Amino acid sequence: MNVKLCCLMILVMALAVHAQLKTGFYSSSCPSAETIIRSTVVSYFNKDPTIAPGLLRLHFHDCFVQGCDGSILIAGSSAERNALPNLGLRGFEVIDDAKSQLEAKCPGVVSCADILALAARDAVDLSDGPSWQVPTGRRDGRVSLSSQASNMPSPLDPVSVQRQKFAAKGLDDHDLVTLVGAHTIGQTDCRFFSYRLYNFTTSGNADPSISLAFLSQLQALCPKNGDGLRKVALDKGSAAKFDVSFFKNVRDGNGVLESDQRLWEDSATRSVVQNYGGNIRGLLGLRFNFEFPKAMIKMSGVEVKTGSHGEIRKVCSKFN
Repeated sequence: MNVKLCCLMILVMALAVHAQLKTGFYSSSCPSAETIIRSTVVSYFNKDPTIAPGLLRLHFHDCFVQGCDGSILIAGSSAERNALPNLGLRGFEVIDDAKSQLEAKCPGVVSCADILALAARDAVDLSDGPSWQVPTGRRDGRVSLSSQASNMPSPLDPVSVQRQKFAAKGLDDHDLVTLVGAHTIGQTDCRFFSYRLYNFTTSGNADPSISLAFLSQLQALCPKNGDGLRKVALDKGSAAKFDVSFFKNVRDGNGVLESDQRLWEDSATRSVVQNYGGNIRGLLGLRFNFEFPKAMIKMSGVEVKTGSHGEIRKVCSKFN
């Protein structure tokens, strides 16, 4: 079976399952579900706004391994959350808190996978980004293995590899760039990109795709042989606000992660970056705010379990 046919079949199956999700799934069985989740996210966000990108990333990592089934939430030495690409994930306590409240109100009704999808939406909204209606009705998966997280998108991936990993989930180039735009909020560690700053080329120079002014800033933040765990904003100048600044940074050679900056070098992904990060007055934010929810809804329908498949966990960190 060729790659295109395989990806088409995955997309068709994903769309078929996605059709079983619906907005307002809990309107009768647990009418206050979305309100409880929202208030929980707000409570944590008010104490620490950096929880917003944490929740968004948590949902993304969940969907890319076995689909959006809450498998990332399971605790245990061999569980998915302990895979190398997932070690820096945050926000588990937010989901656990919301689940505890929902179990007290509507026991055995709301899935952890749905809580995570709704919390990710609320995190974007609280960061001055768009809001949207999240189709719900997911059930929680019964498998969580760290070995299955080895194919997560990586900061080291060239566009060709990123494209392949997203296509395997039924997501195209436009979805790829749009979803990576989530990097408009959040931080990363020096250790994930400092190799770009020193001896990147065979002649011992830095990555030439980094603008010289930004290179100096990054080298000051991440000195050679310095603290690899030091946090650096992924969106220069606008790290706490969900906007199109990230795309302008990529356009201008100010992308922090190599995988982000490479989006400008591929003709297909470059056109999407340009559409979001160009200079067309106030239309840019409107376009991204319209396209991001569409991409999130599409991603959050990847390989979901519904109906008689999966379970509704009592506690999100362990199987029933």
